[in-house]
Amino acid sequence: MKKIGLISDTHGYLDDAVYKYFDSCDEIWHAGDFGPDVAPKLADFKPLRGVYGNIDDKIIREEFPEHLRFSCEELDVWMTHIGGYPGKYAPNVKSIIYTKPPGLFISGHSHILKVMFDPKINCMHINPGAAGKSGWHQKKTLIRFCVTEKKIHTLEAIEIGLR
Repeated sequence: MKKIGLISDTHGYLDDAVYKYFDSCDEIWHAGDFGPDVAPKLADFKPLRGVYGNIDDKIIREEFPEHLRFSCEELDVWMTHIGGYPGKYAPNVKSIIYTKPPGLFISGHSHILKVMFDPKINCMHINPGAAGKSGWHQKKTLIRFCVTEKKIHTLEAIEIGLR
């Protein structure tokens, strides 16, 4: 079993609450728009996986890919910053997601926390919302969940305060 802390759209701001809520996690996954100084802080705290977002600079883009596809506890995971969601996938992922769907599709960008199942492709979609202070969201949010034997469970949506 792996316990995952999922975060996105920090835009250079890392709330201290992240450390509290992700302390019990095995890994942190960041769905893009790190902004400056966030990635090293997270990587010093826990093992970090991530993708770059549209606001990220050359340094982040050299360290993190646009799309990251990997296996976690035998679950096929695909993470990208601008990916859309079931019924409204982004053009750059649409053909691949329908021909080779993952078990878990993670995106950021919208600043809207969403957890949705796509029955057409048998895939869970998660967008953790935004944990930074920049953007139009009203509350900073995170997601915590576990993965065991290809299954996602014990998922928690966490509000960490007002933007």
